[in-house]
Amino acid sequence: MSEGALQKIYFSAPGVFCSAGKNIGELWSCVCAADNSGIKKTRTLSGKEFFVARVEDQSLPNVNARLDMKIIRMEAAALFQIEDFIFEAKEKYGSERIAVCVGSCDNGSELSIAGHRTFFEQGNFPLTYTLENQCADYVATFVSESYGLKGASLAFTTACASSAAAISKAAELIRSGLADAVVAGGVDVASDTVLLGFDALESVSLQKTNPFSKNRSGITLGDGAAFFLLSRDNLLKSGVPVILSGSGQSSDAYHITSPDPEGSGAADAMQKALDDACLKAEDIDYLNLHGTGTRLNDSMEAKAVEKVFGNYRLLCSSTKSETGHTLGAAGALEAAVCWKLIQESAEGSAKVPLQAWDGERDTELPDLNFACGNAATKVRVKNCMSNSFAFGGSNTVLILSAEDSYAV
Repeated sequence: MSEGALQKIYFSAPGVFCSAGKNIGELWSCVCAADNSGIKKTRTLSGKEFFVARVEDQSLPNVNARLDMKIIRMEAAALFQIEDFIFEAKEKYGSERIAVCVGSCDNGSELSIAGHRTFFEQGNFPLTYTLENQCADYVATFVSESYGLKGASLAFTTACASSAAAISKAAELIRSGLADAVVAGGVDVASDTVLLGFDALESVSLQKTNPFSKNRSGITLGDGAAFFLLSRDNLLKSGVPVILSGSGQSSDAYHITSPDPEGSGAADAMQKALDDACLKAEDIDYLNLHGTGTRLNDSMEAKAVEKVFGNYRLLCSSTKSETGHTLGAAGALEAAVCWKLIQESAEGSAKVPLQAWDGERDTELPDLNFACGNAATKVRVKNCMSNSFAFGGSNTVLILSAEDSYAV
């Protein structure tokens, strides 16, 4: 391995904001209780109703942003929780050595939809409207501008793998010597446009999502934001240092919206992550599944898990059953759950993220070891894998490890 490949990449504590929790503590309590009460029925502008895991606007802070919209207020709420790490990194490394990597599928839809509505009604855009209102980069630019960061500022829009890809790229920037620290994560909103778009694909469940059940019927969408500061030094003041021990990516390009039904691309990304971390399948203590609740995703993912892990009864769950599918933010949000699991396990807790579902197994799928009901872990959780599989076969898998259990 090269010296860069040997460089450990440390996670700060996460900043999170979603319907299942306004910080990592609240989110952890929610997923350990299989509490999906944050998913509520919502009426869209079209009149159609869906179950959605939305963040209430009144819970969001005001922000001093050039483009003020819900997605930016959500981002600011999550970033506020990690800004002490950002300030420490600026003092330690300098602003020129801190980069930004943000994943999102939204391109300012709140402002662009309103602007286009005015155009169609009056024949002109509002005077305040510019093309920047619908630029995909602003979720990253906002971070750089807010904290005066001068390193690379990159936006990732690889659908549901966006923030996982952003975290993977953050590690590459540090290992390549292009940055010493990176603000990395993702943010997304379940706008009416997104809801109606997924509904047109016949992907939205009429009930709360029910991942891997024989009765599953689709996804439940949600708002979410999750961020870390990744750095070449451990900046945590307490708790177990957690590192990104491995990441793997693949692009099976089977279909623009449908995954490879055999899960070949997903399995490839999982195996690449294991190889990158120099770990064996049985070294993984918990797997956070992509688990969207659609017929096709859950089927192919179960097959992929079987291909990689064989008969090893890996503990796993889909926390989208509590948070909803937060699209471009999902990878970072689920990495935050894995980070917290490693911390809690090191302190002696046996709690694990549970899957909220009806428990009706699909006998046509491989028999996975889902964490549900009274599930707990009898071993210390040291290595967690998190799956993110997106439209177009854009797959990213992350492995988070406790540093004291991992030797490079």
